[in-house]
Amino acid sequence: MQSWGTRSRFSERDTDIEPSKSGVLGLLCAAMGIDRADWLGLQPLAELQMGVRVDQPGILRHDYQTAQEPIPGKPRYSWATSVTTRYYLADAVFLVGLAGEDRDLLDRADRALRNPVWPLYLGRKALVPSRPVFVDPGVVDADLEEALSPAAHRYLGTGCAPGTVRVVIESRDRHGSLRMDQPIASFAERKYGARYVETTAWTWEA
Repeated sequence: MQSWGTRSRFSERDTDIEPSKSGVLGLLCAAMGIDRADWLGLQPLAELQMGVRVDQPGILRHDYQTAQEPIPGKPRYSWATSVTTRYYLADAVFLVGLAGEDRDLLDRADRALRNPVWPLYLGRKALVPSRPVFVDPGVVDADLEEALSPAAHRYLGTGCAPGTVRVVIESRDRHGSLRMDQPIASFAERKYGARYVETTAWTWEA
């Protein structure tokens, strides 16, 4: 189970259909021991280019949760009940790549995913990974499209089956679809800016 919400914060909690950049960087910060109030630690990661290969799109699920809180001015045992609807992806598999010029930063990130400082989760704290979140080789000398390509067998990672896969790569020239999941301040401040992604479908045979 995983959830990558970027729009809602109140009674209905959404999920995007692939990992958000804010969610991926949050997972990476947990692995590296970067506090949610530490913008200086997060900023170099936020500058990396991100790509996602959808090896298995998963199934959209939802549930509802309730929470209670005291009603001000009412008797001690008077409670207000809040209901929230939450959406998730079940059985989805993604290969996520981050690209940049700072090889040392990428190496440190890869080592942290293999030996994380804090527990990791897939978008929400209740959603822990069911498999390791790193692949071998961890860091490669290739551009993002080549590293994610299903045809590049040495980079298969999660091992997608032959056929057509969807790939979403962050655009450097502001072309494509708008996403509002680019951290522009620490996670404690909850401020996100725009980035653009381009989606393509890659077909390959074994």
